[in-house]
Amino acid sequence: MDILSIILLGIALAMDAFSVSITDGMIVKNIRRRDALKIGLFFGFFQFLMPRVGIFLSNFASQYIEAVDHWIAFALLAFLGAHMIAEARSMHELPKNPLSFSTLTVMAIATSIDALATGITLSALNAPFLLSCIIIGMTAFLCSVLGVFIGKHFGDFLGSKAEIAGGVVLILIGLKTLLEHITP
Repeated sequence: MDILSIILLGIALAMDAFSVSITDGMIVKNIRRRDALKIGLFFGFFQFLMPRVGIFLSNFASQYIEAVDHWIAFALLAFLGAHMIAEARSMHELPKNPLSFSTLTVMAIATSIDALATGITLSALNAPFLLSCIIIGMTAFLCSVLGVFIGKHFGDFLGSKAEIAGGVVLILIGLKTLLEHITP
């Protein structure tokens, strides 16, 4: 596998993180550069880490992981999306902080499940593994930071509907992930 192929793979894997980062940029009021970097670091780190976990697990249970990875990603993203929509519709409760450690961790794991399966593939293709993981992580970092700033501008446009839109986006990403794996 050549470097260009690895970069393109990194971009493909980063699209879910990019979309979620747009959502974060839409719903966080007065988002700062430091917040964008934090989001990028979470997504980039998990995109770097998950192929490494995938290679480790491929020695033990790859067929079991591949059978359920899409269901896990769907469940996590659907839960987060539904929670965001419920909070946005609730008049008495302020929304939870999407920049909290726990929320970012769940979103980063949910959007990097595909990278876990990619680790299994990279192993089979004899790709330069560490370099591949670094490129995948850096690509996710850059796409996520860019996504935050794109989302910030859409959030200003959407106003109070941004959190509902963000929740819908998360649910749709989860549904897309699920459908890609269960349809022929």
